[in-house]
Amino acid sequence: MSALILADNLAPPQADRRETLIGESREGLAARLEQLGVPERQSRMRVGQLWNWLYVQGATDFARMTNIAKEFRAELDSSFTLARPEIVTEQVSSDGTRKWLLRLNDGKEVETVYIPEEDRGTLCISSQVGCTLTCSFCHTGTQRLVRNLNPSEIVGQIMVARDRLGDWPGAVAEDPRGIPDTERKITNVVLMGMGEPLYNFDNVRDAMAIAADGEGLSVSKRRITLSTSGVVPEIPRWGEEASTMLAISLHAVRDELRDTLVPINKKWPIKDLLDAARAYPGLSNAKRITFEYVMLKGVNDSLAEAKELVRLLAKIPAKINLIPFNPWPGAPYECSDWERIEKFGEVVNRAGYASPVRSPRGRDIMAACGQLKSASVKQRASERVPTA
Repeated sequence: MSALILADNLAPPQADRRETLIGESREGLAARLEQLGVPERQSRMRVGQLWNWLYVQGATDFARMTNIAKEFRAELDSSFTLARPEIVTEQVSSDGTRKWLLRLNDGKEVETVYIPEEDRGTLCISSQVGCTLTCSFCHTGTQRLVRNLNPSEIVGQIMVARDRLGDWPGAVAEDPRGIPDTERKITNVVLMGMGEPLYNFDNVRDAMAIAADGEGLSVSKRRITLSTSGVVPEIPRWGEEASTMLAISLHAVRDELRDTLVPINKKWPIKDLLDAARAYPGLSNAKRITFEYVMLKGVNDSLAEAKELVRLLAKIPAKINLIPFNPWPGAPYECSDWERIEKFGEVVNRAGYASPVRSPRGRDIMAACGQLKSASVKQRASERVPTA
C-alpha cells in the first residue's frame, strides 16, 4: 500500500487574536482567569475544571464544558481559544506510521510522527522549527533554525495526535488503520523530531511537565525520552528539572569522525559528553541512557568501531540503538549492509548491552528517523509584516 495523503489544507491561517489555553500550566491558567477578573477564592476550582477539560477530556470547544456556567463559558470563548496547531497534511505509511505537517499560528510548520506497534504507540514530536545543528546524516539539519517552539506548540502536537487517534475518553479515531487496540493509543513520547530540545530547554521542560502530569495527559516520565546531540552543560540540568529518560545521538567513537557527523562535537567532544552521561541524575540499571548510533556504510560500521563503542560506554547503564540510515534526497551516505549491522550488534550484545536494531518505519512518507523537514524559512526583519 502506498502512502496516502488524508488531509490537504493549504489555505493561509485565519487571523485569531485570542490566545490558546493549550500548553498552559495550572499557574498559567490561574493567571488567565485573573485577567478575566475571576476572584481568587474561585480560581482554584476554575483551574481544576479547565485543566480536566483541556488535558483529560481533550475539549476543543468551551461549549463542551457543561460543569461551567454558560455565561462564563461565553466569556472564556471571547478571550481565549482551545486551538491546536493546524493539520496541513496527514500521511499514512504502508506500515501504519502517520506523519502530520502542522502549521503554527505564525504560518511556520513542523512535522510530528506517530509510530504504532501491537501493544503501544510512540509519538515523535518536534521542539524547534528547523535546527541549529548541521548533522551531516540528518535531513532536518539541512533546514536552518527558524525559531523555538513554545509550550503551547509542543503540547499542541500531542493534542493533535490524540484528536486524530481517538485517544480521549469515549473518542473513536476517524481512520483506525494501524492504530493499536489498546486503551491508550499514545503510550510513549520521544523528543526526537525537528530541532535540538536542549537548545529550547525551558519551553520543552514546561511542556513535558504538562505531558507527565498524572492528573492530565499522564504520560509517565519513564515513557518520555529526550534525545540530544550533546549539549553537555544542559544534560545534568535536564535530569534534575525534568527527570525523563535520556537518549544521546552518538554515531561515532572518534572525535575526528563525530566532528563531521555531529558538528556540536567540536564544542563538546566525546569524553565530555560521556562524563555528563555518567553523571546523569537518577542513572541506574532501571533508568538507562539510550545511545543512538546510525549505521553508515563504510563510515562508522567496522567491527573495530563496535569494540571501541563498548569500551567507551563501560560502566554506563545503557542500551544502544542501532539505526539503519534512512535515505533522503541528496544524502551523502548509504545504509550499512544488513549483515554488517547484525555483526556490529553481535559485538555489542556479547559485551552485555542490549542493542536493538531500530526497524525503519515510515520511509515511504519520509517519516523515518532523520528524515523530517518542513519548508519554513526564517525571515529577515525587513521582510516581516508588522502586526497591529
